[in-house]
Amino acid sequence: SPLLFNLISYLRLASGNGVCSGRVEVYYNGEWGTVCDDDWDINDVAVVCRQVGCGRAVSVHSSAHFGAGSGPIHLDDVACFGYESSITDCRRLGINDCSHGEDAGVVYGLNISLINGDGFCSGRVEVYYKGRWGTVCDDGWDIKDAEVVCRQMGCGRALHAHNKAYFGKGTGPIHLDDVGCSGNESSISECFKDGFGEHNCGHDEDAGVSCSERNKIRLVNGTRSCCGRVEIYHKDQWGTVCDDDWDIQDAEVVCRQMGCGKAVSASHNTSFGWESRPTWLNHVGCRGTESYITDCSHERMRNMNCGHRRDAGVVCSSKYVACSKYSLGVHC
Repeated sequence: SPLLFNLISYLRLASGNGVCSGRVEVYYNGEWGTVCDDDWDINDVAVVCRQVGCGRAVSVHSSAHFGAGSGPIHLDDVACFGYESSITDCRRLGINDCSHGEDAGVVYGLNISLINGDGFCSGRVEVYYKGRWGTVCDDGWDIKDAEVVCRQMGCGRALHAHNKAYFGKGTGPIHLDDVGCSGNESSISECFKDGFGEHNCGHDEDAGVSCSERNKIRLVNGTRSCCGRVEIYHKDQWGTVCDDDWDIQDAEVVCRQMGCGKAVSASHNTSFGWESRPTWLNHVGCRGTESYITDCSHERMRNMNCGHRRDAGVVCSSKYVACSKYSLGVHC
C-alpha cells in the first residue's frame, strides 16, 4: 500500500566496488530488500543518487550485475521522473513478479574539484558529499588514484600525485581516506570501501594531483555529448579516425576517456556525418582496458587512403548525470 512504502526510510548500495556503487536495497519492516529492474532507467538512478548523496550516475545496471540479493524484493516497476527527493516518491509497485536475478544496481561518481592549483587540471582534490565539499586524505595516495581523478576531471594524464597538503590545507570535512584505485576506474567513488568521513587524518595530509592538459578528444554530431563522430586534436587541428578495424573495444576506450560510461556500439561509415578535416588515425587496435585511445596500437595517416565516408563513431551508455533537481537523464 502507499502507506507501507512511505515508511521506507533507508537505502543502501550493496556488493559494489565502493560505497557509491552496488545493488540497490531498501529497508522496510526490519529487513533489507532489493529493487526489481523492470523499467529501471537513468531517471530512477538520478533519484537514488540524490538520496544516497553520492554525486552523479555513471551507469545503470540490471540483471543482478552486483550479484543476487536475498530476502524480499521490496519494489518493482519503479518509474521516476528524475526530480523526486526519494525513490518512494516515484510511481512503483509493492508487489512484484521478479526473482533476485533481476535485482537493480547502479554506479555513481562524485562531484569533484581541484582547488588552489595552477589552472583547471591541478590542485587539492575535493569531493562533494551531502551538501559539503571536503578533502581526501593522502594515506596510500598514488599515481593510480591521480589517474582516475584526472580522467574524471576531463584532463589528460596524471603527472603527479601530491601529498602533505601540497596545494594548501583544506577546511571542512575530510570525506575520504585510504583510496585505492587500480587506475582504470571512471570515478574515484569506485576506489574505496570505507565510508565517508572515516579517517585518521588532519588537513596537513590533504591529497592533490597535477594532470596534463584536458583530453584532446571529442564526439561530434551526436544528439548528446556521449555519442558522435570521434575526433582527436593533433597539430593544432581536429581530425577524424578511420573506421578500418574499428570495433567495440576501441569504442570502450573512447567512452572511458570521455567519462561516458560503457560503449554501446562502434559506428562505421560516417554514421554521424562528415566534414573536411584531416584523418589522424587508422587501424586502431585497443584491448578495451586502455585509458586513452593513443595508448592503443594504431597507424598515423600518411597516405590519405581513408575517405571521410569511413569516419569512426561511438555510442556510449551515458554521460555523468548530475543529481540536480531537473536531472531527467541523458541518452543518445
